[in-house]
Amino acid sequence: MSQTTAAAGGLAAPAPIGARLDRMPITPLHRRLTAVIGVGLFFDTFENNLSGTIGKVLQSDFGFGTTSLKLVLASAFVGQFIGSLTLGRIADRFGRRRAFLINLAIYSACSLLGAFAPNAAWLIVTRFLAGLGIGAEQALSDCYLADVLPASKRGRFIAWAYTLAFCGVPAVGFAALWLVPLSPLGVAGWRWLFVLGALGSALVWGLRRQLIESPRWLAAAGRTEEADRLVARLEAEAAGQGLPLAPPAAGQDTGAARETRLRDIFRPGLLRRTLVLWVFCVLSVVGYYGFGALAPQIVAAKGYGVVAGLGFTALSFLGYPVGSALVLPIVDRVERRTLVAVSAAAMMVAGLGFAYAGSAELIVLCGFAYTLFSNVFSSVSHVYLSEQYPTEIRATAAGAAYSLSKLSAGAMPFALLPVLDAHGPGALFGVIAAAMAVLAVTVFFLGERTTGVCLK
Repeated sequence: MSQTTAAAGGLAAPAPIGARLDRMPITPLHRRLTAVIGVGLFFDTFENNLSGTIGKVLQSDFGFGTTSLKLVLASAFVGQFIGSLTLGRIADRFGRRRAFLINLAIYSACSLLGAFAPNAAWLIVTRFLAGLGIGAEQALSDCYLADVLPASKRGRFIAWAYTLAFCGVPAVGFAALWLVPLSPLGVAGWRWLFVLGALGSALVWGLRRQLIESPRWLAAAGRTEEADRLVARLEAEAAGQGLPLAPPAAGQDTGAARETRLRDIFRPGLLRRTLVLWVFCVLSVVGYYGFGALAPQIVAAKGYGVVAGLGFTALSFLGYPVGSALVLPIVDRVERRTLVAVSAAAMMVAGLGFAYAGSAELIVLCGFAYTLFSNVFSSVSHVYLSEQYPTEIRATAAGAAYSLSKLSAGAMPFALLPVLDAHGPGALFGVIAAAMAVLAVTVFFLGERTTGVCLK
């Protein structure tokens, strides 16, 4: 395992605790933590694809025009922009576990309120508030898993969490296909989708109360005795399972806890990676959510009805968990930035195929290929983003980068729907392909190497 330090910039690092964590084998507790994080992320992906999946249905049910549709699609992402900034800072100041509980509580309550929307305005507001809650979910999850997992297994287990998470995308697709034509208990089927998201996230909130706090964060916050007890617990569990520890890794003392600010991400040694990650986050959304949010609109533009469009979309969405699973055997063996660039290029090809597909079979095939490659891209991206900054600013810095992706996603319907309406699917995916090309070149040539490196 490389002893290179992933996070430069001169900030103090919790090396003794970090070195002990990096010596760990994977224990049952590591597996439980990964599963709980993955289940929470399941509802994050469910949420992110919900409005786009049922957009045509909402447009028909409420009778609103294109502007209202854009606002519904954008509102959750605008909320996520604010939530990602705010809760990332809370996670660095008050702990990862507390931020997890706050974000899911807000999301669960507001998603349930969305089920009772009498008009588009109510729906827009509740989608915004639900986004406020769920906005930091991915950044918090990535940082937490990067904190607790050993460096040699970090990529694989974060990818496992996202393989579970991305089952939420076909889940919302097939749930919409099943519920939208129905009215269980006299309530429109689309409303039950919001109820499912709210109840599921409430269940996860209960599970997350059992999470341990990040030992790296505790050490960086000066709570070294608590950090030591948690690491000793992991070491004892490994010993009890007969799992050997790796040789000790060299490191520095934790040092005194220090106040950190968002501007630290512009310090020498961190500035270039910050700029690369910001470009990456802004453009990645165009390729990733550009398909998930607009696929039903694209299918409709090809002349298919609402139910047929939901069916094509649901089948295409099966590629999400498959793509994430394909990452598992390679994510810790191939350099992350290379995987990001190659998968982005594959998305370009599959997306253009989807745009020009003239039959139902080709639509589903190209859609499946696109979602498969996009989740190779996404799973690696989450690992890559989690490895860039020191522990004491990791959630704040990652939250800032993720917030830009949410802002980009909020602007996306206003930027991409007019292209689709005026010029068709081919032009739309031409724009997406151009964005992914710029992203691939930026990350491949300017991004940092992170595979297997120890985190500060």
